[in-house]
Amino acid sequence: MQYPAHDELVGPARARPSLWRLALGLVLCSAVYAAGIAAIFGLLVAVSGLDGADAWMRRMAMAETPTATLLVLATFLGMGLGPLLAARLLHARPMGSLFGARGRLLRGFAIGAGVCALAYGVTALLPSAVIPTANLAPALWAAFLPLALVGILVQTGAEEVLFRGYLQSQLAARFASPLAWMVLPSALFAVLHYQPAIMGENAWLVVGAVFVFALLAADLTARTGSIGAAWGFHFANNCVAILFVALDGPLSGLALYTIPMGALTPADLRPLLVFDMAVSVAIWAGILALLRLRRA
Repeated sequence: MQYPAHDELVGPARARPSLWRLALGLVLCSAVYAAGIAAIFGLLVAVSGLDGADAWMRRMAMAETPTATLLVLATFLGMGLGPLLAARLLHARPMGSLFGARGRLLRGFAIGAGVCALAYGVTALLPSAVIPTANLAPALWAAFLPLALVGILVQTGAEEVLFRGYLQSQLAARFASPLAWMVLPSALFAVLHYQPAIMGENAWLVVGAVFVFALLAADLTARTGSIGAAWGFHFANNCVAILFVALDGPLSGLALYTIPMGALTPADLRPLLVFDMAVSVAIWAGILALLRLRRA
């Protein structure tokens, strides 16, 4: 399959495409991400003292309260900054080249987020045996909503810049096959979502669902020459999963409703995960259809 628009995103990566530079860039990304987390810990120490900071870090590990969840989302600032620095310092490419052209970025984001929001709005009308329970009071949820939206924008943007903007384009500058520049970053992205302590025997099925999403996001990036559509898709998807209906447990602190994990057996979760994969494919197809209509 040919991706002519992808060349515009990959072009700046061809200045310095060496794999050792990419490897060093990933080390730099990890270091900056860790430094960002350390900075947040230092801020917590300054505000709450060492014992208070330790307590906050424990709360962040579960992210079952609004503030703790916001702090977790804030840690992604370092993840987003790392690839920007790597692009500039190691690959002699402008930081903005990881995003794609501004017009494509903004249009793609709006289309990706809009189609995803519409799809989940439709699925919310379907009958379901799973009944969510109230989590946050509506007034408290609304009070945290502006910061929560910014936090999810940062979190999803950081992941898209790292995996689709940086890693995908640098691999594409070195390898012609999509097996290298599409599948490898998607597989890495998926494996990092492996959480057996939370998802139990369905942990690898969750990895599979994330892998499907990552492949679709990589394809959108390659087709449009920008991370915009993938970012919008990712943003709207995570807004639903973090702000509206979340599984109880880690990262449920900002959700209006939660689904009690204790009410779901592993067998109950499997059809939900398969359905989620099918919805992701439908969203991808809808985004592509809307992009084609816009160009027609």
